[in-house]
Amino acid sequence: MDFNCNYISYQQTGFFSKIVTDYLTGESELQPFYQHLPNKQGIKDAIAAKESTIDRNLLVNYFKNQYSNAQLSSLQQQHIDLLQQENCFTVTTAHQPNIFTGPLYFIYKILHAVKLASELNIEFPDNKFVPVYYMGSEDADLDELGNITIQGKKLVWQTTQTGAVGRMKIDKNFLQLIKEIEGQIAVNEFGAELVSIFYNAYSLGKTVEQATFELVNNLFAEFGLLVLLPDNADLKRAFIPTVTKELTEQFSRNAVDITNTELVKHYKTQAAGREINLFYLIDDKRERIEKKEGLFIIEKLDVSFTLDEILQELNNHPERFSPNVILRPVFQETILPNIAFIGGGGELAYWLQLKNVFQEISVPYPVLVLRNSFLLYKKAQLDKLNKMNYSIANLFANTEILFTNLVTKQSTNNLSLQSELIKTRDFYNNLKTQVNSIDSTLEIHIEAIATKAIKKIEQLEKKILRAEKRKYSDQKNQLQNIKVDLFPNNSLQERTENFSFFYSIFGKELLNIILSSSKGLQQQFGLIEIK
Repeated sequence: MDFNCNYISYQQTGFFSKIVTDYLTGESELQPFYQHLPNKQGIKDAIAAKESTIDRNLLVNYFKNQYSNAQLSSLQQQHIDLLQQENCFTVTTAHQPNIFTGPLYFIYKILHAVKLASELNIEFPDNKFVPVYYMGSEDADLDELGNITIQGKKLVWQTTQTGAVGRMKIDKNFLQLIKEIEGQIAVNEFGAELVSIFYNAYSLGKTVEQATFELVNNLFAEFGLLVLLPDNADLKRAFIPTVTKELTEQFSRNAVDITNTELVKHYKTQAAGREINLFYLIDDKRERIEKKEGLFIIEKLDVSFTLDEILQELNNHPERFSPNVILRPVFQETILPNIAFIGGGGELAYWLQLKNVFQEISVPYPVLVLRNSFLLYKKAQLDKLNKMNYSIANLFANTEILFTNLVTKQSTNNLSLQSELIKTRDFYNNLKTQVNSIDSTLEIHIEAIATKAIKKIEQLEKKILRAEKRKYSDQKNQLQNIKVDLFPNNSLQERTENFSFFYSIFGKELLNIILSSSKGLQQQFGLIEIK
């Protein structure tokens, strides 16, 4: 398929926080808060730190069991076997099990992991690198995970289920969403194919975690991606020492507080630690563990433990202890031979708060890589912009500013009264000089008259511009329509729009286009024109 991708800097978009752009440019204020630079040397250092710190037998046996009933690609099988070797490392991205994958950046994150692993396999021939998607299936925020938007239409899963979203079951209301999606995309060439993929993954009674695993595996198995589901007793058993330290010492909050004290001097912090950064996860409940008067309380479940009792519960049922945003990254890095983590701006911001947490338990800290971002657009949209002397990159600016610039450039009339304003200011300055020798108190009166006159001229200039803009209503409508289409809700397309519409038009070739446009460690914002 014919496509073209150009790149701009993240700073140029105006959509990324200062902490993210400063990380990308290596600002000195931020360097104390991460371990390795996102470059070749950083990868080398992360490899050296990660060697021989992982239970590879546990990991390989987990993946063999996880994929025992799945259709493995030859590359996936190769990757599982490679993980047994000490010179094999992972490149990981993480995300919750958003229904139907949620916003586009879900796809971008995974393909970035695939691309970076591929590039590192070439760059470091003595090592092997495997892409992994770590599913945050224990997240309980259904408001965030239970909806998607396709071509501006928001679809919401109406369910009364609670607790970890990954443990929720596919019900009839969920299947109704697939019918609605079908109504939107079935007329496109690959629409029926995608609807069939959805029906196969999301069958009645299946958990969201398992359905998401099957959907992601269907889409990305050929790329060798391995999906890790952390809601697993064997994996969590490896995390018992850290959970024990958290329950007995509440170490993570103090570690984060020390970091935040320094970080807040320059940046807004993303996450605040709690006294205990763990949840108790049982059946359809995921509730906070709190310590009160020497007891460990799960208030909403009306359950309490002494220290000895909760440690016994941990050893008997490690799967019941779920890390929150502070400890989840540590769990991930405990069970994976991971040297690079790919995350969005928000994720990187809170990872930058966690270096001390990692150090407290001697778990190596990975290279942080900002995930790839893209804007997908059609040639017809670019053609319309070019007629207005604009490029796709110009669209990151405010629409009204763009339209004003367009009218100013294209109008044959003089819309500026700047020369008149200069003359007016000179006139009143001269007048003040003239009357100052007669009565200095008149200067204040002249300044008031000058201010009023200048304000009237500025208002007139705005009226002239508004009058001229009315002649360009067609161009304004075109500009607004393109902007609304590509920047829904004045936000980035990737943060709102689901991949379904694009897949229904381009099929799996869409994934190849994104992969081809992806960059590993060269972090830039991609503008993809699909012709």
